[in-house]
Order: sequence, then structure tokens, then C-alpha cells
Amino acid sequence: MDLSGLGKLLLVLAGVLAVLGLLLVLVGRGLIPHPGLPGDFSFGGRTWRVYVPLGTSIVLSVLLTIGLNLFFRR
Repeated sequence: MDLSGLGKLLLVLAGVLAVLGLLLVLVGRGLIPHPGLPGDFSFGGRTWRVYVPLGTSIVLSVLLTIGLNLFFRR
């Protein structure tokens, strides 16, 4: 049984998680501003807030699709 494909997938997922973790740490410390993208919706009242990152989700989906296609086409 060839497990090299699963190994590559796990390495890519680990790399993506590491980059996302680093970005979250930097945003949390205020080193990277987070203005949101057009298409990100936020609404709420005085004591609650709902944030729907639609624009950010679309951009991440396109970038991940391109990146994974380039990685797995070899």
C-alpha cells in the first residue's frame, strides 16, 4: 500500500495550519491590521456581534485551490 499521497496531504495541511496560526498570533498582537475584505458582513446589537467573512472565505478558497492544484499536478 502506497501512503506517499497521504503523507503529502498531511504535510500540506500541517503547513497551512502553521501559517494560519502565525497569522492569528500576529493579528492578535496588533502587528497585522485586520480591516476585513469587501463582502465581509458584520452586524449585531449592543452586547452581541455576528461576523460573516464571506469575502475572505472566497479569497482563501481560490488561493488554496490554486496552491493545491500546483502542488498535486507534479
